[in-house]
Amino acid sequence: MAAASAVRTVGRRSRRIFDIFVAEVPWTVSSKELKEYFSQFGSVQRCQLPFDKDTGFHRRYGWIKFSTLQEVQNVLQKDSHILEGAKLTLKQQSRRRRSQRRNQSE
Repeated sequence: MAAASAVRTVGRRSRRIFDIFVAEVPWTVSSKELKEYFSQFGSVQRCQLPFDKDTGFHRRYGWIKFSTLQEVQNVLQKDSHILEGAKLTLKQQSRRRRSQRRNQSE
């Protein structure tokens, strides 16, 4: 019984998503450049910069998804992150996938 519980716990941990919210992204920086920059801290699973349909430019904020908490901590340990002369603002966002949250509330 304890082994099954341990397996469930490990499964829960593996379903966590480790995101960093990034603000003040220069409009000249692409998602590819942002992903390349953050790759020095770990394996970037996803880089998302939402675009404004009216202007065609991104909204100067986005999310970087890492697979582990350690990779997020690697990013946050650095005092400042500067791209194209602009200092990025970062905030850690650790959350669980929606399907997992739904299952726990039932």
